[in-house]
Amino acid sequence: MAARSIASLSLSFGLVSIPVKLYSATETAGTVHFNMLHNCGSRLKQQYVCIKENVVVERADIVKGYEFDKDRYVTFTPAELKALEESARHTVDIVSFIPLAAVDPIYYDKAYYLAPDKRGAKPYELLLQAMLESGRCALARWAWKGKQYVVQVRPSQAEDGGLILQQLLYADEVRSMKDLDIERAQVAKPELQLALQLIDQIAADDYDPAEFKDEEKSRVLAAIDEKIAGKDIVAVEPTGETADSKIIDLTEALRASLGARKPAAKAAPAKTAAKPSGAAAKSAAKTAEAAPARKAATRRKQA
Repeated sequence: MAARSIASLSLSFGLVSIPVKLYSATETAGTVHFNMLHNCGSRLKQQYVCIKENVVVERADIVKGYEFDKDRYVTFTPAELKALEESARHTVDIVSFIPLAAVDPIYYDKAYYLAPDKRGAKPYELLLQAMLESGRCALARWAWKGKQYVVQVRPSQAEDGGLILQQLLYADEVRSMKDLDIERAQVAKPELQLALQLIDQIAADDYDPAEFKDEEKSRVLAAIDEKIAGKDIVAVEPTGETADSKIIDLTEALRASLGARKPAAKAAPAKTAAKPSGAAAKSAAKTAEAAPARKAATRRKQA
């Protein structure tokens, strides 16, 4: 299915204006959601209750207010709130070009893809190539959905990639690590050398996101299949102290880590699985029947 743009924008710097289309770069499909139910099995719904009068408040009777003092509020009408919103602009105004590494990833918020719109292919490619050649990205201002953002426009590192528009957090939205009062300690040179050896031993040249799977999600979905098949979920008790937990000396722990790396496991030859019999066969059949039902329900929710 072809990607759908969510907005048409103009990316401008100097007197150059590049017509672009905006696309969502990410999706939240990794979390397994559970519904709130009464113990009779019925779905629950949320209600707003007035603390003072202890009555359920209908949505039409709800107003928004700002607490300027303890239990003291100033209220706003929908029209007043609308007037406070930043007017949406279809222009992303570049204000400067900075080194790619100048923005700490801690400031990264939501990411979008930018693609050239009609008559935008050449200036889009020109900006992309210029940023790749210079090693710089752009900082820009953008008003979107009632808010004003500082955004980074940078070239994608993927092969045949394009431009990424990255919303950035403001300074007051990121907590300072100074508040943590981190204790500093002296590191001995032999310990540092062992740590560097460990880094070299497991170093990689790039990041391949396809190498990582959400094992927790797979485990939860498998448990859901078992519940649909009528099985109970039994918690696995922790095994307690491990061999690694006995190592308390930092140097000894580093040396043990260097020697603990195992070679990549070779694929085991395929074996002919024995046919399950009796209760095991019935349980496997139930689980196989339950999986399509859960998948169908998941598709209906996502639709």
